[in-house]
Amino acid sequence: MQKHLIVVAHPVEDSFTMSVTRAYLGELVRIGHDVRVHDLYRMGFDPVLSAQELTEGIDARLRMADVLIAQKDVLAADVLTVIYPLWWMAMPAMMKGYIDRVFSRGFAYETQPDGVHGLLSGRRAVVVTVSAAPLASFVEDGRWQAMQLLQDTHVFRASGFDLIGHLHFDEVGPATPPAMAASRFAQVREFVRGHFASVPAA
Repeated sequence: MQKHLIVVAHPVEDSFTMSVTRAYLGELVRIGHDVRVHDLYRMGFDPVLSAQELTEGIDARLRMADVLIAQKDVLAADVLTVIYPLWWMAMPAMMKGYIDRVFSRGFAYETQPDGVHGLLSGRRAVVVTVSAAPLASFVEDGRWQAMQLLQDTHVFRASGFDLIGHLHFDEVGPATPPAMAASRFAQVREFVRGHFASVPAA
C-alpha cells in the first residue's frame, strides 16, 4: 500500500475533470491504497501569495495553517497526482496559487551557487490534464512541448519528484459523447492499475 495525495482544481463539481478525479481516486482505493484528496475549489484554498509569505518566508508560513497542512500532506505522500484543465495552455489560477504557496523555497526547493536543488526527492508524481482543443494541434506548433517544460519539468521535476506519467485528455467539452467519456475513464483506471496495482483488476 502506498500513500497518495491527489490535488485537483476545477470549479465545476460535475465537470469532466472532476469525473476523471473520481475515477482515478476510486481505482486507487479499489486496489488498496491510502488516498487523500485536496479539492482546491471545494475546500476554499486561498491561492493568493501574500506579501508576508514572500518577504518573511518560512516564518510567515509557520503561521498559515492551510499551507502547513498542504505541505504536511505532500511530505506524507509517496505519490502526488495533480489534475487540472489547461486554460491558455497553463494551470488554472487556483492550481498555480497552490504551487506558489505550497511549493515554496525551503520546502520544495533551495537555491545554491550551482543552481536550484529539489527537496522533495524520493516521491513520484503524476500530472493529469484536460483540454478542449486536440492534442495534435498543440504538438504541431510547439505549445505542448513548452507546457511540459514549464509545468512538468520546471515545477515537478525541479522539486525532486520522479514524474512517472502525464496523462492528457483532449477534445473534451459539454458535447463529449457519453461513450467517449466512459472510454476515457476506463483509460484512467487502466493507468492507475498499470502503475500502482496491488490486486488483480475486477
